[in-house]
Amino acid sequence: MPGRISRIYLSPGMFGFARLASFDYFEHVVRAIEERFRVRGRRAEVHVCEVHPTASVRRRAAKLARMVSETAKDEGPIHIVGHSTGGLDARLVASPSVHLEPEGGLRLGWTPRLLSVTSINTPHYGTPLASFFATVSGQRLLYAVSALTVVALKLGAPPLAATSALIAAFGRVQLGNLELKLIDSTIDAVIKVLDEAASRELRAWLQLLRDDQGGIVQLMPEAMDLFQAGVEDRPGVRYQCVATYAPENNVTDWFTALRSPWSAASATIFTALSNLTARHDERYPCSPPDNVAQKKVRALLGESPSTTASDGIVPLYSQIWGELVWVGKADHLDIVGHFPGISGKGHPGPLHTDWLSSGARFNRVRFDVVMDRIVSGMVVAEELNERQRDAAATTTTAMA
Repeated sequence: MPGRISRIYLSPGMFGFARLASFDYFEHVVRAIEERFRVRGRRAEVHVCEVHPTASVRRRAAKLARMVSETAKDEGPIHIVGHSTGGLDARLVASPSVHLEPEGGLRLGWTPRLLSVTSINTPHYGTPLASFFATVSGQRLLYAVSALTVVALKLGAPPLAATSALIAAFGRVQLGNLELKLIDSTIDAVIKVLDEAASRELRAWLQLLRDDQGGIVQLMPEAMDLFQAGVEDRPGVRYQCVATYAPENNVTDWFTALRSPWSAASATIFTALSNLTARHDERYPCSPPDNVAQKKVRALLGESPSTTASDGIVPLYSQIWGELVWVGKADHLDIVGHFPGISGKGHPGPLHTDWLSSGARFNRVRFDVVMDRIVSGMVVAEELNERQRDAAATTTTAMA
């Protein structure tokens, strides 16, 4: 019934978090979902799960499942939205045969109420970038990029001097001790721009990332081949996805970026990440077989971007699972509200802050369309469930 409370759970990805250094990662998404449910005359509560950024998908999924168990005590519908790795958490939790913890350790009695799983920029078939981040050099660069991401989202632009070593490091796959020390000093310089409380939070979060990187290995295309073989879709659950890709920076985009020193630096880092993500292995392609993903993208776009297209972190065709509700130009964090923009008349709320300059030109109008389609899919799932419940009740009454 529309009077029931719908509970939506958001699971962040590798670079994501719930709240860190007084910054809310999903703030724009939470506001957008709540507003759209309210307009439809439905009650909704949105919860953000604080999962370990780079732990194994099983560990992350167990934490997500526990949060749902502890907060969804009534009989209302449940929806899970996962960004990046968070989409894998959602699929694993929903899988009928899943075993997240030893027998009796975690109860999943709420799963019959799960009506939809939405994945956004999720590496369903892996990402070559994970193969690089799994190396010793890649782990240190991941650590530095993560620190840069948090500070960039919070402040808009980290100190340029602190990013120069990171840019130089991306130009070398093999790093020596000098370069590694330089990266560490870069991290310190980035963190120092925060106040003391935020700095402590960020250092603690980065320590989590350094202590457990089991999820990085699992996102490699070879490992995701096994994930696909073992994880099942739950009958009756609507699976939908959002996929994006960033255009290759052309000359105009590059000179536009150069107008801002931070934009120029961030464009360089984004290009380096994109080049690593574009690596392709014919044995373990980051896409489903039989060109299924390409056909779904072509049906919405009217064309099929190249197999090397990506959002800078995840290949485009690796992001396809279930019904494709939106596909277009955006980078990995644009799609969850981290794009250049202002809040004002007709668009209340916090300022949109960009992460890295990708040339995608994603904006508030596109963001609103994406949120509309995601919520519409949830409501469709709820309406179908309500009709089924009404039909079952009618049958039971007739038989009485």
